Amino acid sequence: MSALEHPVMALENIKRHYIMGPTTVRALDGVSFQVSKGEFVSIIGPSGSGKSSLMNIIGCLDTPTDGSYRINGEPVEGLSRGRLAEIRNREIGFIFQSFNLLPRLDALGNVELPLVYAGMPKAERRERAREMLSRVGLSGREHHLPAELSGGQRQRVAIARALAGKPSVLLADEPTGALDQKTGAEIMEMFAALHADGSTIILVTHDLGIARQAPRVVRIIDGLIVSDGPAGEAA
Repeated sequence: MSALEHPVMALENIKRHYIMGPTTVRALDGVSFQVSKGEFVSIIGPSGSGKSSLMNIIGCLDTPTDGSYRINGEPVEGLSRGRLAEIRNREIGFIFQSFNLLPRLDALGNVELPLVYAGMPKAERRERAREMLSRVGLSGREHHLPAELSGGQRQRVAIARALAGKPSVLLADEPTGALDQKTGAEIMEMFAALHADGSTIILVTHDLGIARQAPRVVRIIDGLIVSDGPAGEAA
């Protein structure tokens, strides 16, 4: 990376503390790492490790108590909810364990939805949505409702929706958690293909087998990063 380039995401000494009565819960207690353009990184940790708090900050769903967070060089900490929403919609493509598809919209309509909010003209957004569904192997399924699709197909629709706005980062939260092993493996193959095509991906999981499929694994325990390195070194 040249001196003129910024990492896509840079977190420095991020803290997220919650006051619960007389107790302060230190969900994140000084987290620092960077993600460069085109990287595929998994974040792994057990329940209560702080990974959900970290994901919420990375995804601009929450702000840190202290520390610095930049997306493409732009400071994020301290912004208003409205400005955070603008950055979130522009920079982050979310993929959730539960798919979060609208049941009354077909696959095409679900993929189009963020483009509607972005103000893209109808013809352009329909073309973009078809292109993204084709990219995830769902050509011919554009007019199927979520209930008419398998779990793996619904997650592919969710990935297409995340890709539609051409975000800087795909942020996947336990994307195989609701799928059987075979279908989960197919979804991970899709992430590998997207990474090969240049997508920047951050995947949050509690499953070491899933985490190791990313080239880089960041492990978090008790609000602190305890290791950050190649997947082959993760244990």
